[in-house]
Amino acid sequence: MQDSLTSQEYIELDKQRLWHPYTSMSAPTPHYLVEHASECEITLASGATLIDGMSSWWSVIHGYNHPSINQALKSQIDDFSHVMFGGFTHKPAIDLANKLVNMTPEPLQRVFFSDSGSVSVEVALKMAIQYWHSQGKPTKQYFATPKSGYHGDTFAAMSVCDPENGMHNLFNGAVTEQCFVSPPPIGINNPVKEEYIDEIRQLFIEKHQTIAGFIIEPVVQNAGGMRFYNPEYLNRLRDLCDEFDILLIFDEIATGFGRTGKLFATNHTNICPDIMCVGKALTGGYITLAATLTTDKVALGISDKGGVFMHGPTFMGNPLACAAANASLSLLASYDIEARIGQIERWMTEALAPCASLAQVADVRCFGAIGVVELKSAVDQHQIQPKFVERGVWVRPFGKLIYLMPPYIITQSQIQALGNAIYEIASEE
Repeated sequence: MQDSLTSQEYIELDKQRLWHPYTSMSAPTPHYLVEHASECEITLASGATLIDGMSSWWSVIHGYNHPSINQALKSQIDDFSHVMFGGFTHKPAIDLANKLVNMTPEPLQRVFFSDSGSVSVEVALKMAIQYWHSQGKPTKQYFATPKSGYHGDTFAAMSVCDPENGMHNLFNGAVTEQCFVSPPPIGINNPVKEEYIDEIRQLFIEKHQTIAGFIIEPVVQNAGGMRFYNPEYLNRLRDLCDEFDILLIFDEIATGFGRTGKLFATNHTNICPDIMCVGKALTGGYITLAATLTTDKVALGISDKGGVFMHGPTFMGNPLACAAANASLSLLASYDIEARIGQIERWMTEALAPCASLAQVADVRCFGAIGVVELKSAVDQHQIQPKFVERGVWVRPFGKLIYLMPPYIITQSQIQALGNAIYEIASEE
């Protein structure tokens, strides 16, 4: 019976049945019925076609309906779509782990798969706590992190998100109280002032016996404000973590796989974290999959005394997801990442530059395949989203930020169309 519903009837049924992310059930934001997606365009049931500026929350880096990833999934599903990872293994997972180890900094040698970015952060935090417990330091149960950070929506991940201006402050009384320092100062090329390093040092002096790790989004704080900062901050942070016996955790879920102009944001530094989380673009945006990578020091530190790591998602190492990821990473390896992302950065810089002249705009900034127009006041999601759709583009602002994170196959004319729409709509705010 439902197959005979009209598009509008499906939309009404959606309102009655589905609870979308960050949405009120009593006053939902508009949702648009998608019929098809290909390359950088999403086609709605209405017939409208939208240029995608979001990569579906930063994951669809090769565009939609890519033939190579499609074929990888079709081939794998004919063999088996899933087996439990406890007691079994399979080639797609082994190949993927090997690829991840070979493309990340050399000290990262061990890979733990999970099924979302938030869970990969949970895994990283549990790894750090369990590592120190195995080293006879069971008091190291807490984490340090900068304000303005975002690491996911699950409970431990929420505890290391910004406790004041983040989206989870409602839960402050229910999550573990962690240790926060000032956010890194904005500006990729701005020198790191000693006061920021001194603040971290003082925290470590006072609390290093209870701090298991320092977690941070390298170079770009994403959902916490699209803040770009000097990689030298991370080099200094590495030294402090080593000095005070604190594990350094990089959350590369949003920044990994080329988004900042290098394969990983870590590559803007000359150091390596003890633990790294990846997700989002790992499968090219096809299926949810994440991974937590760590060093032999951490993995064997947990394991050598008979310890087993206490985590095991049901769909860990899902073969379909691993097959998609292997195809996506093979595509990524065929790109000249620095050249391709550098070109996108130049196109976005040019397309968004006119916005800087608007009275409503506080700042315009681009870094890698990330373009940001920061307004002086927050947007109304209900009002602004339909305006973008009317102009044939898909842009989903939040707070004061109208931003772009497009697929890597986007064209200059498509970026210009996105920039024109942002300029027109920002002019009305």
